[in-house]
Amino acid sequence: MTSTHLQLSTMYKAFCDENRLSIIDRLTQGEHCACDLLEQLEIGQSTLSHHMRILVDSGVVSARKSGKWTYYALSEAGCDKAIADLVHFVSKKESKITPCACEERDHETSGY
Repeated sequence: MTSTHLQLSTMYKAFCDENRLSIIDRLTQGEHCACDLLEQLEIGQSTLSHHMRILVDSGVVSARKSGKWTYYALSEAGCDKAIADLVHFVSKKESKITPCACEERDHETSGY
């Protein structure tokens, strides 16, 4: 796996869980305190911490501490990067015709 693939998989892991999608959806309304997210999502502290770590590591969500509380918000730059990276990754690239290794083996064994 290339470092680009690793970075993309880390970023898109954020979008591959319904709890994280629910968190992202709530954060579209603005910044939320961890205590509010716990109450709204009806999940435990350790579960929220797990999901928030993935979201923050992805760059899609930012965290800020204020006293003993952590506040989370969508990162505009992180979201823009996620969109741009996906568009770039799935955009058509110059096509090269590469013979399949199976076809080469079949050709060699058939005597042609």
